[in-house]
Amino acid sequence: MRGVFIAAGVALAVSILATPYLIRFFARQGFGQEIRAEGPSSHQAKRGTPTMGGVAIVVAIWVGYVVSHMLTGEPMTPSALLVLFLTTALGVVGFLDDYIKLRQARNLGLNKTGKLVGQVLVATVFAILALRFANSDGLTPASESLSFVRDITVLSFGAVGFVVLANLIVATWSNAVNMTDGLDGLAAGTAAMVFATYTIIGFWQFRNNCVIAAAAGCYQVPDPLDVALVAAAAMGGCIGFLWWNAAPARIFMGDTGSLALGGLVAGLSIVTRTELLLVVIGGVFVVEVLSVAVQIAVFRTTRRRVFRMAPFHHHFELAGWAETTVIIRFWLLAAMCAALGLGLFYQEWLTAAAAP
Repeated sequence: MRGVFIAAGVALAVSILATPYLIRFFARQGFGQEIRAEGPSSHQAKRGTPTMGGVAIVVAIWVGYVVSHMLTGEPMTPSALLVLFLTTALGVVGFLDDYIKLRQARNLGLNKTGKLVGQVLVATVFAILALRFANSDGLTPASESLSFVRDITVLSFGAVGFVVLANLIVATWSNAVNMTDGLDGLAAGTAAMVFATYTIIGFWQFRNNCVIAAAAGCYQVPDPLDVALVAAAAMGGCIGFLWWNAAPARIFMGDTGSLALGGLVAGLSIVTRTELLLVVIGGVFVVEVLSVAVQIAVFRTTRRRVFRMAPFHHHFELAGWAETTVIIRFWLLAAMCAALGLGLFYQEWLTAAAAP
């Protein structure tokens, strides 16, 4: 447990202290955000704000994780390292996207095909490796079954099916976080709550792991404490970044941060066997990506718009809500979703533990 607190604290310190240096460096390089012309007019004032701040979050997560292991002497595990690989590799894809946007001075980076190829390549490598590295009990970081809180054995897809499923999960969540990153601090604050929830889930799975105590309700999940450590480092990194990213933002995370955090969310759900539970925990991300899908589908079929603008948060801005009002209310919704997801997780454990 000490390692979890160290990871969170170190990541928080690195993120909050390193971000100002990134702000100055990116400002000198002219790496300022381009703003969509069709977006809310109030956002035009943000043009030129340094972006690619997701670098600070990714670095903070790694530093928090490594320092925690150095101080505790605990070994690093395949589950945690694979999730960190997924996070970092998608961050690189996002970095390339951001860099192209900045060099071409327009709000378009990698084309859809280029970004998709990058996401598929990263997700495929992650999925293949996640079915390897079995521990002494034969458990691999990932399972071939779809999960809610535990594996749903009737929904086992096999190795090939799992690779396809992992690609779908990674693409969905990385794009969902990316779409949520449209207001100052919205994505970072929401992600911090999701990671806080996964810190608790990972620690609870560790305390009730079948390897430690083979009792009713125990979890067959490899490396849960180390996964909780990664989630704690991510929470600290997001909170530290939020210090500079909260309205009025002095830096944006860009696709570097949003794709990385989306990949991290997806990876945590896979290695903790909670893919379907994440739909509840990350409810705000789900609503954001669904709002875009609904807007596109309805407009293409009826030529009418359901929302003033998608993603969903812009709808409220164009309805006259202040940006900070939208952000705080979405944060409240994110907290409720995280609490509900954690409640469902605990209720399932109570039910399983009480089973004869």
